[in-house]
Amino acid sequence: MRRRATPQAPGRAPRGREAPQRCPGAGDQPPEASDLLAGAPPARRTARGAGRSVRPPDPHPEGARPPAIPADLLPRHVALVMDGNGRWAKQRGLPRTEGHKRGEAALFDVIMGAIELGIPYLSAYAFSTENWRRSPDEVRFLMGFNRDVIRRRRDQLHEMGVRVRWAGRRPRLWRSVISELEDAERMTAGNSVLTLQFCVNYGGRSEIADAAAAIAADAVAGRIRPDRVNEKVLARYLDEPGIPDVDLFVRSSGEQRLSNFLIWQSAYAELVFLDTLFPDFDRRDLWRACEIYASRERRYGGAVPNPVPALPDGLDPGDHEQTDDRGHAQ
Repeated sequence: MRRRATPQAPGRAPRGREAPQRCPGAGDQPPEASDLLAGAPPARRTARGAGRSVRPPDPHPEGARPPAIPADLLPRHVALVMDGNGRWAKQRGLPRTEGHKRGEAALFDVIMGAIELGIPYLSAYAFSTENWRRSPDEVRFLMGFNRDVIRRRRDQLHEMGVRVRWAGRRPRLWRSVISELEDAERMTAGNSVLTLQFCVNYGGRSEIADAAAAIAADAVAGRIRPDRVNEKVLARYLDEPGIPDVDLFVRSSGEQRLSNFLIWQSAYAELVFLDTLFPDFDRRDLWRACEIYASRERRYGGAVPNPVPALPDGLDPGDHEQTDDRGHAQ
């Protein structure tokens, strides 16, 4: 178990539930073309409610702009399964590791697209508890790669106002990876443009099992009554209780499964599976998934009564039934 956040006291706002500030670059025009041609960085602007300037996301290389999705139809939390790195490399006669390397740029373009669109929470599945079954060489590469990506991109994320959080288990994870993740958490703790949850050595079932074990320990210690344990209590024992449930679950590469990712949090998520292999994925794919999400009706188990045409005055509803050849109502 990585760590268990202290459950929130009744009536207290859960940690991290405050509404993140949207990046001031969202919806604005791209920097002047002359600045881009000259290699000048985009102008920094001050985020609303923040005490320091925030760098807006880089414009898309082809000038793509986010779709005009009403704010009330945007997903608050997007979960992303970055699948297809190995197949992308295989199609090109390259080792699997080259696909992972190409996936770094894809992820950071998606992060910028999430900021542009105004999505406040993004979770990325970087390394699962099942990924230890891969070859030792690939596991070693992924450990070092995840460590180096966090170190290499930490300052850039901080400049854009991204708050980094880590979900996952400590056992077996390289100490250097843990150190980089925790350093990034500390550095970016005060940011509010986007919360980026890196899921490293993470599995949905293990997260729930760890939460159950922690609840059992608290019950034995007399800190919680077993008959008071419900869904809300268990949710407070998950890795990041301050991050809201998943609204939109996106997977690249055409595979259509959850792969043990945020399974508790995704109970009512809308699922969108895109055929693009992740190294070819960018913010436009995220935006397309969000447009699909915005077109769906979310009912959470409820339903709206079907409209029934009004009958003419004096007509009994039973007279409206159709009958078969034997006079039985159909």
